[in-house]
Amino acid sequence: MAIDSPNLSQVLDDVASGVLQLPDFQREWKWDDQRIRELIATVTLDYPLGVVMTLETGGKSPFRAVPLVGSESAQGRSPDLLLLDGQQRLTSLFQALHSQEPVRTVDARKKNVKLWYYVDIAKAVGPSADRDEAIVSVPENKVLRSDFARNVLDLSTRDLECQAAYFPLRLVFDYAERSKWQQTFVRLEQANWDLWSQFEQSVLSKIQSFQIPMIRLAAATTKDAVCSVFERVNTGGVPLTVFELLTATYAGDLPYEREHDDYYRLPSVWRDIKKQLTTSYPVFGNPDAGVEDGFSSSDFLQAIALVLTWERKQEGGRTAVSCKRRDLLDLPLSDFERLAPKVADAFAWVGAFLERQCIVRSADLPYRTQLVPLAAVRAILGDRTEEIGYDDRISRWYWCGVLGEMYGGSTESRFPRDVEQLIGWAEGAGEVPDTVTEAAFLAERLDTLTTRNSAAYKGIYALLIKQGAVDWYYNEGPLTPGLLVQHQVDVRQIFPRNWFTRNRSGDARANSIVNKTPMSFRAGRSMSGSPAGYLKALAAESGIRPEWFDDVVATHLVDPIALHEGDFDTFYADRSKQLLGLVHAAMGKRTVFRDVSDR
Repeated sequence: MAIDSPNLSQVLDDVASGVLQLPDFQREWKWDDQRIRELIATVTLDYPLGVVMTLETGGKSPFRAVPLVGSESAQGRSPDLLLLDGQQRLTSLFQALHSQEPVRTVDARKKNVKLWYYVDIAKAVGPSADRDEAIVSVPENKVLRSDFARNVLDLSTRDLECQAAYFPLRLVFDYAERSKWQQTFVRLEQANWDLWSQFEQSVLSKIQSFQIPMIRLAAATTKDAVCSVFERVNTGGVPLTVFELLTATYAGDLPYEREHDDYYRLPSVWRDIKKQLTTSYPVFGNPDAGVEDGFSSSDFLQAIALVLTWERKQEGGRTAVSCKRRDLLDLPLSDFERLAPKVADAFAWVGAFLERQCIVRSADLPYRTQLVPLAAVRAILGDRTEEIGYDDRISRWYWCGVLGEMYGGSTESRFPRDVEQLIGWAEGAGEVPDTVTEAAFLAERLDTLTTRNSAAYKGIYALLIKQGAVDWYYNEGPLTPGLLVQHQVDVRQIFPRNWFTRNRSGDARANSIVNKTPMSFRAGRSMSGSPAGYLKALAAESGIRPEWFDDVVATHLVDPIALHEGDFDTFYADRSKQLLGLVHAAMGKRTVFRDVSDR
């Protein structure tokens, strides 16, 4: 790392020539007019601007490089430096002081505008406290109207600029044009000689001698270090993601550019994958939402890293399966291109697997994170996951993770451990995965499962559907993934809220999953008052004989007699027992408690 302080003029020349460019992971320049004027005032006073940080390329940029806004003519030149911190400041100064085009920014109302920047000479040579007022922006046509157009400042020609004593800042470093402007200005009247001399000494000389403190990171700096440094120096913005860094890395992959005469567009590739998955399987999110809503690029990249590091370990090239940030940053483009289709297919299989578990909507998904190792296992094992022995073990692992709430904390170490252990166990050659042996579901947990914030809550909801629950209004047979959406099936209270208001006010069990079940919106409208009353109404609406309707009620693991009698305690005890049996079967545990002999 080196530190120096080049002159602002040199830095802006480097921007114009393309010597200094941005890595493609930098976000959009977005400073507004007021901030630009304040920045210029700071420079004219020679006040500290703050350090900028750059990365030396060593002649070969590790990322795709793009010119700063306003210097697009430098496109195609290989940069010597990449700007990591200082984009907003340097872009603003380049456009206002160096570019011969108006600055593309936004006004106080966030409206896009093109502005020129001037210095009011008379105000600028006054007290430094007035310097902010001396920096003026005018529209692209250089005519500024104020006070409902009663006041007009016309700067559309050099003569008019000189008459108003407004110096155009775009000429600060254009010595030939600045000299012409000076000559026109001082010829207007004798007093302008002294005014110009003061202006040159107190404003122009400070801009021309202004220095930019610059930290230069060596070209050998690792991508992981670049990412860390960028996040530290951009604490006021949105953290840099691995996906953004890989986007710039892949776009700058020179062998790819030479072969394809283009650059690799990772965002487009990811957008297509995400669109296909969400269209086919809504559990991954809304296809019309943002590409990072729900199932994310990070999930996808982690699955690829798990597969790649597993392959390398099998080849003896490394000792650990991993998907940490450094593994993602070290993911070569060739391996990404090779594995991305396989992993995308694996996630599609995961979507179908979740449908078989009756989890079809993103809001009903217990853990998004658990899908990452599951997809990696599918990508590695391929079609073998569909064989009976494999499918049974994978399903048991999945439900232990959900009902044991094993993916609620840090997953960095659990991901690789589950991948290796699940593959060995599925193939019958390894021990039972830790996620299975460590999972425990205590009977008392049913009382505290009250909202969708819990994975186990969502899991029991799905298991009720999977085991054959029939809707109490439509009676079209067991609920299916299609019917869940068609009939707006959601969690409904069996003993309704108004029943508790009248009979058991304050009973915390009212909101327990034990007192809830998947039911259509239409059935839910009838579920009010006493259960005995609404059951008669639902039976009549369905046209089913009451004794047969009780069989439909029982498909929800509910004792219909307790409902008819309004006996909440009996209902709750019986259903708790049945739900525990459902959990028992899904987890494959001999008890609902932690059982070390299951190892």
